[in-house]
Amino acid sequence: MGIMYGDGDRLGPPRRDCMCYLGPPTTLMPIGMRKSPEVSPRRLSDISPQLRQLKYLVVDESIKEDLKSSRSVEDINSASIEERILRITGYYGYQPWNAVYKREDRPRENIVGTADGQAMVGGAGAESGTGRQKLNCCVRVTAVQVRKAIWGVAMVMCVCSSWAGSTQLAKLTFKQYDAPFTLTWFATTWNCLFFPLYYIGHLCKSPERQTPKQRFRECCRFFGDDGLTAKVFFTKVAPFGLLWIMTNYLYLQALRKINSTDVSALFCCNKAFVFLLSWIVLRDRFMGVRIVAAILAIAGIVMLTYADGFHSHSVIGITLVVASASASALYKVLFKLVLGSAKFGEAALFLTIVGGANFVFMSFVPVILYFTHVEYFTSIVDLPWAYLCGVAGLLLAFNILVNFGIAITYPTLISLGIVLSVPVNATIDVLKHEVIFSVVRLAATCIICLGFLLLLLPEEWDTVTLRFLTTLADKKTEEHGEELTESSVHTRSRSRANGAVSIPMA
Repeated sequence: MGIMYGDGDRLGPPRRDCMCYLGPPTTLMPIGMRKSPEVSPRRLSDISPQLRQLKYLVVDESIKEDLKSSRSVEDINSASIEERILRITGYYGYQPWNAVYKREDRPRENIVGTADGQAMVGGAGAESGTGRQKLNCCVRVTAVQVRKAIWGVAMVMCVCSSWAGSTQLAKLTFKQYDAPFTLTWFATTWNCLFFPLYYIGHLCKSPERQTPKQRFRECCRFFGDDGLTAKVFFTKVAPFGLLWIMTNYLYLQALRKINSTDVSALFCCNKAFVFLLSWIVLRDRFMGVRIVAAILAIAGIVMLTYADGFHSHSVIGITLVVASASASALYKVLFKLVLGSAKFGEAALFLTIVGGANFVFMSFVPVILYFTHVEYFTSIVDLPWAYLCGVAGLLLAFNILVNFGIAITYPTLISLGIVLSVPVNATIDVLKHEVIFSVVRLAATCIICLGFLLLLLPEEWDTVTLRFLTTLADKKTEEHGEELTESSVHTRSRSRANGAVSIPMA
């Protein structure tokens, strides 16, 4: 059977040796093509005039207008070479310039356009859904950060007030009962409340509630597979208990020699000592800014010593505070070296064991001091129990906030509360105890606080700062480039408007 082509000439059946096989019809026929039953492939010699039109299918301004009525220019440019041949030659009845085809194919295009529109609407809906999810995620993250910041402000105030309050109350206690070791023993015994308070919080928060015995056994795994044994106690717990008692005792002894402001400022040097010991013992990362902070701390110590003279009684107090800060730093570094990092329950259990061991093994020391009249009191009733319980309670609150405060806020804010206790103590000393600060003493206190603040910088602070400055510089460059582009566009438009020539009518 022959085939019909535009002018109505009938041709014989094509010979096999003259057929142009471009592949199977299923692979050549694009989507949307209609296969005409009355049409069969024609010879290459008959379609040679149409093949010449391929050169116009490259984006050519002269043919774009003609192509708009049949197919879009983007369709032509994205089509393969076989599809271009089919479009020009009318292969399989594909005649884009035929008016009949246009009328028949138009509904198809409308259907395709409708489908595309639906796909676009679906894509837009998906994009809007993704955008909403991102927005909700950003809002959620922002809310968490705001909540942490609010808790951080409250935590700073609590840490500052508890540390400054315990220092001032201890100073007042020594006016009525001069017994620094007994006060240390009494305050350390209150550490036995750590694990019970933690267990109450566990019952309120944790969905899986355990009995105290189960929770105790689980937290004892912190000490090893065998739990808390006698060997573990004497090798891993008792030394830290001694360091704890030494830190507090030296701090209270220093309060008997110098004012509260100097003691609280000098104790801030413990963070510099922690860095130096971590760098030496734990092989922590070397940071130049923390070396500068350590130098500032040492300089502040020297300046405070120089303020009252190197031969005055205040030198003893300064030495005691520096020794207390060193013991505190040694406690933290050795804890990380021997025991590693502890969870909240494990830390609570450890401090409870320290408090219990202090009560059991160190109770004989206050008794000896009493009978030797070193720390003597007439009767138990005459003791300032309000001050004693106040100091012990504030120290317990301070240690709870420092150890467990990171669960609700940033550790940096907790450390900030410690350094803010220095101006609080200075204000109380000036207003209540009428302490006069010299210029050297004020400068030394400020230098120590500055060193403490430098130690609060994170390890990646330099990288983060450089990245922020680079981003800021890039934004300024982009804004400057946009301004230059806008100014050049305005200049060109003005020059075009001023350069327009009017042609007079003949």
